[in-house]
Amino acid sequence: MDDDASASRRDGASKRPRLEDVAARVGVSTASVSLVLRGVPGPSERTRQRVLKAAAELGYQVDRTASLLASRRTRLLGVMVDIHSPFHADLVEHLHTAAEEVGYDLVLSTQTRTRDEHTAVETLLAFRSEALILLGPTASGDALAALDRKAPVIAVGRRIADADLDVVRSADDDGVGQVVDHLVELGHRAITYVDGGKGVIATDRRRGYRAAMRRHGLDAHIGVLRGDNTEAAGERAARQLLDGAELPTAIVAFNDQSAIGVLAALSRAGVAVPGEVSVVGYDDDALSRLSCFNLTTVSQSAREQARHAVIAAVERLDQGRTESREVVLTPRLVLRGTTAERV
Repeated sequence: MDDDASASRRDGASKRPRLEDVAARVGVSTASVSLVLRGVPGPSERTRQRVLKAAAELGYQVDRTASLLASRRTRLLGVMVDIHSPFHADLVEHLHTAAEEVGYDLVLSTQTRTRDEHTAVETLLAFRSEALILLGPTASGDALAALDRKAPVIAVGRRIADADLDVVRSADDDGVGQVVDHLVELGHRAITYVDGGKGVIATDRRRGYRAAMRRHGLDAHIGVLRGDNTEAAGERAARQLLDGAELPTAIVAFNDQSAIGVLAALSRAGVAVPGEVSVVGYDDDALSRLSCFNLTTVSQSAREQARHAVIAAVERLDQGRTESREVVLTPRLVLRGTTAERV
């Protein structure tokens, strides 16, 4: 193959289509093309379709880096996520969709057993995130308020009573109360709760369980076992119950992962679910929907939480809102195959 052919091919490969090329193909101004590609109202629907078709045919891609440098903005929303949480995975998927609809993108920073919340947040700031969407943060209200002075903070999933911050969450105490109401309607009285450990979310769900049990006159049946947000904690709690004198007829777990651990331990012990014991989780994560678990649970509406979180960020960044706001969504009981009437 001769050198001229190779050079010609290199030149062709290196010549990227420009905004002007798209405009020439369609016969409109570069300003109109720019408006269409940025999703800004103005051009007619016919022009919009023609521009998008021409851009696709030419292989034109928006130079995001150049446009952001020109505007001195990143249009990035930083999201802190617990890598071990299936529910957080659901939230991130919906956050991506909601952010793209308003012209933003996400930067993710993970919280793990060896990487704490502070490190995750500092990484988001290092990437010049314009706002921070923190999923289930555990930092104090004062610490989050100090962080909010660096970049707008939206706390998702957690009640924050001691700081003026944007919060998007579901009413956790009400969600667990719905679970207890459902089990009582099925005839259950001995209903045990597997706790979620420390933190505001765990506190709210535990309080919801106790309040609902008292509301039904079941004070004598209140039982809270130590746990956390893992399958292993659910297994340990179930083994503790199996070693006791008598099993409860229903077990409510802090979240779906813990509930799956309960199911695993009961299955190994030969205890039928829901025939002998009903089991309920919380979160309605992807695992709970698998046919092998078919877990009755509580939906926090990940899609709506994500949508409201992005709206809050955009209002702070682009619309000048300065006062804090809390959005509290009503959770929804999702009935599946792990609860049944007490026999």
